[in-house]
Amino acid sequence: MTAMEPTSTETDATARGATLRARFAGRRLRLGTRRSALAMAQSGMIAAQLRERVGCAVDLIPIVTAGDRSSAEISQIGGTGVFVSALRDALLAGEIDLAVHSLKDLPTATPPGLVLAAVPTREDTRDVLVSPSGRGLAELGPGTRVATGSPRRAAQLRALGLGLDVVAIRGNVDTRLKKAIDGEVDAVVLAYAGLARLDRLDAVTEILEPEVMLPAPGQGALAVECAGEAGLRLAGPARALVATGVGDGAVGDTAGGDGVRDGRGRGPYVGQTGGQTRSDHGQPVDGGLAELLRFVLDDASSSVAVRAERAFLAGIEAGCTAPVGALAVAEPAPAAAVGTVAPAGDASPAGRLRLRAVVAAPDGSTVLRRDVAGSAVDPEALGQRLADNLLSAGAHSLMGIR
Repeated sequence: MTAMEPTSTETDATARGATLRARFAGRRLRLGTRRSALAMAQSGMIAAQLRERVGCAVDLIPIVTAGDRSSAEISQIGGTGVFVSALRDALLAGEIDLAVHSLKDLPTATPPGLVLAAVPTREDTRDVLVSPSGRGLAELGPGTRVATGSPRRAAQLRALGLGLDVVAIRGNVDTRLKKAIDGEVDAVVLAYAGLARLDRLDAVTEILEPEVMLPAPGQGALAVECAGEAGLRLAGPARALVATGVGDGAVGDTAGGDGVRDGRGRGPYVGQTGGQTRSDHGQPVDGGLAELLRFVLDDASSSVAVRAERAFLAGIEAGCTAPVGALAVAEPAPAAAVGTVAPAGDASPAGRLRLRAVVAAPDGSTVLRRDVAGSAVDPEALGQRLADNLLSAGAHSLMGIR
């Protein structure tokens, strides 16, 4: 067999994908999303992909989260998860079948009964400066009011030593842009990905390279979550994003040959271990939904990168509101690996990852930067190694955690 010929594992995966598409074609799925314009745009993208690739109907179900109801700083209203918990509650209650999150808002621990099924192709990870005056970051000058809602961005801006007056800001993308346009602030820093998905890149004054502003772990990526069984395993990169439970069975172990429950009330429902979701007419949506989402939506390279970043975030015990940045980037595969076939059961892309991270004091007075490189086959180990490096360098005391 040559390197270009599909392996039996790849052939089986293709056949399994076709079976799942056929099973879900024509079904109606309820996709939970926040109500913001950006969240609706992101969820709309995923819904369109499911309709096109599976042939199912998808309804967007807007849900108000704690983060949407408050104008206070994120750290004051619960920190990590304030944009996520209501969607997760809806999943566990069977009110929706899947949810789409901005992955950087997602806590590193997945609750029992849920599974992070897919990480679609990632958008540009960088931050951008929006300055109505047209001045770049280095041209703003001391005392210029630059707004951001992110402690990570604020700390890195202060660390540049430009004398900027970094001010806190909340609100959706349009609200933040309007504050700059109306002169309430001189400039605002936002994520490139959000502006791209809202078709607002025309507002960008300068793209901030990672050497200037390292992005948040998971920035630019989306997370597609659904109900899943304890111990549920997914083939390929998504498998390590799954919360494992007591059981050890693969998809469908408790449901018969093809993973479909008989729909006659047997077995647990959402909110219990081994739960299943139901569509809006009480039609069972079995555990194969997680597998389907992985097959049709997951991007291997994006998934591996965010696995490394999230493992770092978990290892350093920092949430999304901490002044912490991380970015994993694929390095070229060694010459010997080009054209080779990955071992059976390993869908990770060949090659290596370079993982960079920054931990800063909130006032920008001290900044720790480290980077490591390693195999893309085990991105979690890479993330933990980098976390250990920064913890040894005093990252916890720098963040004021202990």
